[in-house]
Amino acid sequence: MSDVLTKENYQRLEEFINKIPDKKGALIEVLHQAQHIFGYLPEEVQYFVSEKLNVPASKVFGVVSFYSYFTTKPRGKYKIDVCLGTVCFVKGADKIIQEFEKELSIKSGETTEDKMFSLQGLRCVGACGLAPVVLINEKVFGAVKLEDVKGIVDGYKAK
Repeated sequence: MSDVLTKENYQRLEEFINKIPDKKGALIEVLHQAQHIFGYLPEEVQYFVSEKLNVPASKVFGVVSFYSYFTTKPRGKYKIDVCLGTVCFVKGADKIIQEFEKELSIKSGETTEDKMFSLQGLRCVGACGLAPVVLINEKVFGAVKLEDVKGIVDGYKAK
């Protein structure tokens, strides 16, 4: 068992599920909570949710794979999202994500070996006036330039 797939985390999720009065329409809510508890949704957790909500595992897997919010792989402590929407892309977001890939030695969709950073592109974050936009966890960085990337990464490494 990994360090997050603990008996205690399964108990926390089960307690959450048990408090839901109508479990019939609660799949997405439960998956959000599961991802919050475990950090990601490995197969074992998806089967657990399936069993506890009495829904087919195929339905759980389908929901997890459909919504980009959910992940089946562990993410880093700092989740870097680069907006690749039209305005951000026109203003160089593709180059920004490439610079993060170079700086972190990973590709978009991957996590660094030390589990410190995950990197991915997003469609649109709705902050077009700040383009190009980078989100790190909940913090928004606007008008990001190539030369800003190293400093952003170094700032998080120092925390």
